[in-house]
Amino acid sequence: MKIIHTQLFVTKIIIWLFFAVCVNGYATPSGDPYFWSTHFAGAGNCTHCHNGLYNDSGEDVSIEKDWSSSMMANSSRNPFWRAKLRSELNRNPKLENVLNDTCTKCHAPMANFEAKHKGEEIKVFEDGILNPDNPYYDAAIEGVSCTLCHQIEDSPNLGTPESFTGGYTINADRKIYGPYDNLFPSPMTRQTGYQPVYSPHTQESEMCATCHNVKTPYVDENGVVLSTSVENEFPEQMTYSEWEHSDFASTNGKQSCQSCHMARTDGTPISRRPPWLARRDNFAIHGFVGANKMMLDILDKNREELGVRSNNFSETVSKTEEMLAGAVSITVLSSSLRDGTLETKLRIHSNTGHKLPSAYPSRRIILQLSIYDAKGRAVFESGTINKDGSIVGVDADNEKSHYEPHYDVIESTDQVQVYESIMGNNLGAVTYTLLRGKEYLKDNRLLPKGFDKLTAHDDIKVSGLADKDENFRGGMDDITYRVSKLTGGRYTVKVKLVYQTIAYAFAKDLFEDSDPIVQDFNRMYSNSEHKSVVMEELSFSVKK
Repeated sequence: MKIIHTQLFVTKIIIWLFFAVCVNGYATPSGDPYFWSTHFAGAGNCTHCHNGLYNDSGEDVSIEKDWSSSMMANSSRNPFWRAKLRSELNRNPKLENVLNDTCTKCHAPMANFEAKHKGEEIKVFEDGILNPDNPYYDAAIEGVSCTLCHQIEDSPNLGTPESFTGGYTINADRKIYGPYDNLFPSPMTRQTGYQPVYSPHTQESEMCATCHNVKTPYVDENGVVLSTSVENEFPEQMTYSEWEHSDFASTNGKQSCQSCHMARTDGTPISRRPPWLARRDNFAIHGFVGANKMMLDILDKNREELGVRSNNFSETVSKTEEMLAGAVSITVLSSSLRDGTLETKLRIHSNTGHKLPSAYPSRRIILQLSIYDAKGRAVFESGTINKDGSIVGVDADNEKSHYEPHYDVIESTDQVQVYESIMGNNLGAVTYTLLRGKEYLKDNRLLPKGFDKLTAHDDIKVSGLADKDENFRGGMDDITYRVSKLTGGRYTVKVKLVYQTIAYAFAKDLFEDSDPIVQDFNRMYSNSEHKSVVMEELSFSVKK
């Protein structure tokens, strides 16, 4: 049981009520950040000691503050997740229990764990865990919180298939695992009943694998489950396995998930209490920075509707832009203009430790190339992006039953290099319904350095034409543009790499569902000005 002094408890409640009313105008939708359950506690209980932290440079590295504007903190508030889950439930009602359980293990893990601990089935909508009257609401709305991650045990199955798809183990002794030894545990134990314990596994990728390797069953057109084991289920996302198959996972200079997505700083106290605690180096900033600028902006712009508490999004968005910019680079290998034909060969470098884009198969990166004559007029364009997120010339955006192939050479405006994964169902047709996904018809997402296509297992293999493209390999893709029938003597070439969280065809398929939850997200998505985000761009001249 928690140990809380009455006076401090009352103070926390007053602070929470003040915050909820002043920021949101009402208390219920944002949840109680000071909740307590059998195994977990809300992040508000951590703020007294773990916010207000400053490193030797004076930078604010408060743990709860940085976490609060991350996708981790808002995993269950995420309107895309809600809309997609609602749509999957509508399309596959026979698998309601499987969907609710699987999707909340990582998006509302504390509520999932507590309900199952009491032998109860998980339900998300109607009177389920996203209903403010549900007893698990506070735990659900808190997303992936402090006492969830820091109670994941260093069990023998970490990093193995048994631990994937939310197969983490939560300790039963209220131990809070962290990366530092030589601790002074009394204040935390006395105040909360949790005991801080040193365990280096909190800095290892295997811990992240529990929710970033996910496999799902697949069904036929009648909703009959066809997958017969975890081994032949659909690899919805395999970010950990992609990393494991790269140079980033090598023992020499190993770079973990945490080392990239949690920036490091030195000279930082890990707690404000007691005030004489020694400062520590290699402190992990809890921003969990990724690539999802669009969703961060939607969460910020719709804070009241979604029950979002954080006001720290501008900082997280800025760091997200930096990560996107550093994820890729473009090199011009050659360029020439002869006999009216402009030919340029580009090398697209991936600087990430997994496929790019990784994780959920709604994401894509577009290689956009435009050629302008001496008067600034466009004479060739491949990959022009419209305001609604659609791309001129991309087959999927014109007809969702099709998809754009991978290219080694591009010669016309209706050919566009799109780095993406396209799901296929049991009939070999394109699908955007997750539970119809049996395999990837196309997977030419940029590979991390060291990724060997020949030895990659089925869950992370390259699919489609990229598999046979010798210029598509670990860490890079070489692509040639060859444009003929030009009459000028000098041209300017502009190249961009553009990231989209949700591909146009994926969104279009989702929004065919008239469910109010889906249409709420449709409105937010349509109003977003960040459907497309430029990662890298360059321009150069080519002349005879």
